Amino acid sequence: MEDSKRATVYFDASVHQALRLKAAATDQSISDLVNDAVKLALAEDAEDLVAFDQRKTQRSISFESLVRDLRKRGRI
Repeated sequence: MEDSKRATVYFDASVHQALRLKAAATDQSISDLVNDAVKLALAEDAEDLVAFDQRKTQRSISFESLVRDLRKRGRI
């Protein structure tokens, strides 16, 4: 890992055991597994932000209005 930074992270014992087992089974380090998981979570957050930005001009509707409309149309 080029230009990596060190951090201390505390895991539940069962999570740590699962990470150790997966690391051994996949011939990766725990650090690599955690880095991959964090990158995936950040990428998903970035996708969500793009989707929110694309929808910011859409008209919003309250939950109550949606339910009323669904009932009126016989959907629920």
